Amino acid sequence: MFAETLLGASQSGILFEVIVHLGTLASILVIFRDDIKKLLKNWSSTESRMLFLHLGIGTIPVVFAGLIFRSQIEIAFQNLRLVGFAFLVTGTVLILTSFATSVSSQINKKKSIVIGLSQAFALIPGISRSGMTIATGLILRMDTKEAARFSFLLAIPSLLGSGIFMIKDLLSLGSDLESMGVFAAGFMTSFVVGVIALKFLLSVLVKGKFHWFGVYCLVLGIISIGI
Repeated sequence: MFAETLLGASQSGILFEVIVHLGTLASILVIFRDDIKKLLKNWSSTESRMLFLHLGIGTIPVVFAGLIFRSQIEIAFQNLRLVGFAFLVTGTVLILTSFATSVSSQINKKKSIVIGLSQAFALIPGISRSGMTIATGLILRMDTKEAARFSFLLAIPSLLGSGIFMIKDLLSLGSDLESMGVFAAGFMTSFVVGVIALKFLLSVLVKGKFHWFGVYCLVLGIISIGI
């Protein structure tokens, strides 16, 4: 929405946002393919079962929030000022991670619930899903690598679910080839950009510079509010 307003383009609504998120989902599947293969291959092991359990627990908040507040979320996509303030919130939280210290890389039920709540909060446009979930993991004193891994694995069921939920809207387009072309372009663009962005993000996390993204979000927030 921010880019659309800045460029003077028409707003394409939440359906296009979901298509873009599906492109992001595809990039996550590519970048974390080894983790996903290992998880599925050893699905019966204690470690895999516990991870599935924690991912399930972490997904519950976003499911309920999405179903209960769907209309409010759609309205929020039209409010650039709200998006601007959401960018400021994201930026502030990311900067706070500079004070976080990692102790344990282990995910547990309590941490999965809290991270799941932060993912649900990220349904608000302008609140970064990956930013909030990784930041929450770091604030909960998780190891950076494990916080990122859990964050992006947690994205899979929620992004896939939102895509399935919107299938009926995609089918309703029928023979509207122009809209389908726009959606296809959006999907491919988000996929390519997602792969590049994920590789960059992971490299920044390893270097302990994750909070730098907070400054970027603060700048976007100020610009959005001022437009």
